[in-house]
Amino acid sequence: MSFIINETCIGCGACTKICPSGAITGEKQELHTIDTDLCIQCRACGTVCPTGSVEDNFGRIIQRVKPGQRLQPMFDRKTCMACTICVEACPTGAICLDDPTSKDPHAYPALANEKRCIGCGFCEKECPVGAITMAAPVEILKA
Repeated sequence: MSFIINETCIGCGACTKICPSGAITGEKQELHTIDTDLCIQCRACGTVCPTGSVEDNFGRIIQRVKPGQRLQPMFDRKTCMACTICVEACPTGAICLDDPTSKDPHAYPALANEKRCIGCGFCEKECPVGAITMAAPVEILKA
């Protein structure tokens, strides 16, 4: 099973623009479709849909999330092994390794481009040591 776009779709194209795998197609003001072979189930399409037209593989509507409220990764450098699995797991290339410093020769992951982050949480799920936590941007500022 894969995600689907239901008949309430107005063809605005927001889902097409945010989809990191190019799985969504459709003409403007027409029902869009998701290619199940290309869909990576990141939920990004549903988080930008103004009509709540995207359903997950259980038939649940994916809720829209305002850009400033999307979850973003927080990296715990004390736990991180600098293995780069999170960098590889990120479907949008939003995570990169920062530059090593004289105090620490390791290059650790960092959110290089907040606008590219779709809040999918793949980095958190793939981290073998639990060094990544998805948090709201407000929580990140407090940390």
